[in-house]
Amino acid sequence: MGDLKFPDGFLWGGATAANQCEGGYNLGGRGLSSVDVIPFGPDRMKVARGEMKMIECREGYEYPAHEAIDMYHHYKEDIALFAEMGFKCYRMSISWTRILPNGDDEQPNEEGLKFYEEIFEELKKYGIEPLVTIDHFDTPIALIKKYGGWKDRRMIDAYVHYCDCIFRRYKDLVKYWITFNEINMLLHMSFMGAGIVFEEGEDRQNVLYNAAHHELLASAKAVKLGHELIPGAQFGCMLAAGQFYPYTPDPKDIWDGFEKDRDNYFFIDAQARGAYPVWAFKRMEAAGVTIDMQPEDAGILKEGEVDFVSFSYYASRCTTADPEVFAKHARPGNAVFKAVVNPYLKNTEWGWQIDPLGLRITINTLYDRYQKPLFIVENGLGATDKLEEDGTVHDPYRIEYMRAHIEAMRDAVVKDGVPLMGFTSWGCIDLVSASSGEMKKRYGMIYVDKDNEGKGTLKRYRKDSFYWYKKVIESKGEDLA
Repeated sequence: MGDLKFPDGFLWGGATAANQCEGGYNLGGRGLSSVDVIPFGPDRMKVARGEMKMIECREGYEYPAHEAIDMYHHYKEDIALFAEMGFKCYRMSISWTRILPNGDDEQPNEEGLKFYEEIFEELKKYGIEPLVTIDHFDTPIALIKKYGGWKDRRMIDAYVHYCDCIFRRYKDLVKYWITFNEINMLLHMSFMGAGIVFEEGEDRQNVLYNAAHHELLASAKAVKLGHELIPGAQFGCMLAAGQFYPYTPDPKDIWDGFEKDRDNYFFIDAQARGAYPVWAFKRMEAAGVTIDMQPEDAGILKEGEVDFVSFSYYASRCTTADPEVFAKHARPGNAVFKAVVNPYLKNTEWGWQIDPLGLRITINTLYDRYQKPLFIVENGLGATDKLEEDGTVHDPYRIEYMRAHIEAMRDAVVKDGVPLMGFTSWGCIDLVSASSGEMKKRYGMIYVDKDNEGKGTLKRYRKDSFYWYKKVIESKGEDLA
């Protein structure tokens, strides 16, 4: 059974995002950010997609992320729980506006810099490596008002200035960095991903591809700067991953899936290979898109190749070229990725399809494509959990989900030989859901006493999955029982 262990140095851990767990949105000199104005309720997806303009907090709306689980005041307690689980790594994000309240302030906010410095030192105390996402759905509102978010090329300099501030301050504390969270989400949730609000009559494709170009240039410049300022540090990109399966063997369905996969690979191709793929230019040409390609841009992309490719994986997707079949079998609700229901898979409570083998397929596909080390930085199950009177939370469904996915990951490492740096389970502690804005949709192995209405003590409780994951880490992934 020894050959089923993950290698020494494998980074087991968990993942969160500042905007979903931190709270303290108006404390410590922090400025307003895009995620702060995306409300809970029926208008959430319209705002997140950039279809409804809301660049301020409005009366009559709820904003659960304003307090979230108040990690701002609870981080020492939470990190102690992560250490008890045996974490080797904790993926987190820095709030841009906690460092630069207006996004491009000349001098950074010392209180914000000190806050994260104390978090990193607390992690180091327990031997936990921080994996830091520089921008996790986090565009400063001041820059949205000033530039229209990532529509404008001037965002690049603002982002690089932000990177310079944090790289210089944390160069001795952080050696793993991710430039943008789920960069391909820009195409699907444009305001959440890039601070974009579509104006009437605007050519959306043109806006999106130019915003993508700006983010890719910013990422490349950040990687180059990071390598200069922090020798030995590693910088990665991040993809919201999951293969598109064809609904039938009809070649048209296969091509449709192939094209939809390319929508996502477009970003990572540029970040991992240092250049746009040839088909991307053809696609833009066919769509009448003209990107603001300056003479120096090709060199910038080439000099800013990432060291590793990280990704989130929750589910595979299924698609068809037949619009009638698509309409008949479309996934219900506000799915971020438009897809049809795969009849061979079971669903989560929120309609996400469960496909552990799809994770192994995704891992192999990404490694075949990029030949760079991979890092799974999000994977988990959103579900309704019940806190019992004795303070226990029984979540066998989460253990079952995680077991199946870790087995698939282990197959990719042990049987397929893919170099995988680590695994950080999403929402290792309950937090506000990015897609739905709910607390009810819980991912954590630590229960936080807070409900959708914002009521609760914020007390933390260990779920059954907490003890299970602790055992998995202790056995280096061998004991999944």
